[in-house]
Amino acid sequence: MKKRKWSVNEQAAFLKRIGELLARGYPIAAAIESISLHLPKSRKEELYDCLVELKRGLPFHDALDKLGFHKDLIGYVYFAEQHGSFAEALLEGSSLAQLKNKDLHKLIKLLQYPFVLILITGFLFVFIENTLLPRFTTLFASLGLEANFFTRVIYAFDHYFPVYIETMLVLLFLTAIYYFFIFRKYSILRQRELLVRIPIAGRILKLLFTHYFSIQLSFLLSGGISVSEALVLFEQNEKQPFYSELGKTIKSKLVTGEKLETIIATFSFFEKEFPMIMKHGQENGKLEQELLFFSKHCVSIMEELIEKSLKTIQPILYLFIGLLIVSMYLSILLPMFHLMDGI
Repeated sequence: MKKRKWSVNEQAAFLKRIGELLARGYPIAAAIESISLHLPKSRKEELYDCLVELKRGLPFHDALDKLGFHKDLIGYVYFAEQHGSFAEALLEGSSLAQLKNKDLHKLIKLLQYPFVLILITGFLFVFIENTLLPRFTTLFASLGLEANFFTRVIYAFDHYFPVYIETMLVLLFLTAIYYFFIFRKYSILRQRELLVRIPIAGRILKLLFTHYFSIQLSFLLSGGISVSEALVLFEQNEKQPFYSELGKTIKSKLVTGEKLETIIATFSFFEKEFPMIMKHGQENGKLEQELLFFSKHCVSIMEELIEKSLKTIQPILYLFIGLLIVSMYLSILLPMFHLMDGI
């Protein structure tokens, strides 16, 4: 039987418990054995295979890759193996993964009820627009009553909605063509520069890229590794091509004599304050602390942005649904009131 894939929540919870046990002094093997006792049989078998691989000398991040863990979480483990702050890095990585997973579920939950309402409203609209409204319109026209505002809204929606759907499908088709024939040919750094231009989502991606790079660099520097050595480790991280290429590019520019903050300023996928943080940290000799603080600041801003976006989406959907429902009823009721007044 095919093994069930680890969910993001399962992955984050597993690494969080590993980090907690490591912080208490457990060896990595003992921590995995302890956690496996509370997991289903299928997970126990997977973790047993993982322990076998670890005893053969396989790095923990490669073992997680075989388990199908997310690349970002594997990246946290990879860098943790280099700088030594293993428990702290696992706890940080698992917390961010749980945060992203929570926001995703919050968005899905937020959209479930409006989606059901839109579905029901759609059936009601088709019924009224195709069955009731034409009969009432013919009757009102024969009596010399003009179409009211709400009737015009219904007919306008019926006319423009298919056009909107067709436009969206054409844009989707053109986007797919652009992605497969143009976007994929760009370098991975150029791709990220284009992605952060997307409204709202691009801003969140920029915060994520800045957070991940700054916190990993902070951990590496805290472990006594120089900036140049840290960039080499980034370059050697084959599981994350973006950060590997980023480390390689920054390292090559440093060799030519460019300053680190000047190089960082050339990348549009980082927050605009990031170069200033780099410069300030180098000047006061506390670069690793400045990076750690800034990485947490990025997560805080990202959480606020997501919360704000989610709170904006639902009222707009409800407003649209409410306008459509009110228009359907009033397009029929108002002319009937006129008829009653004339009797």
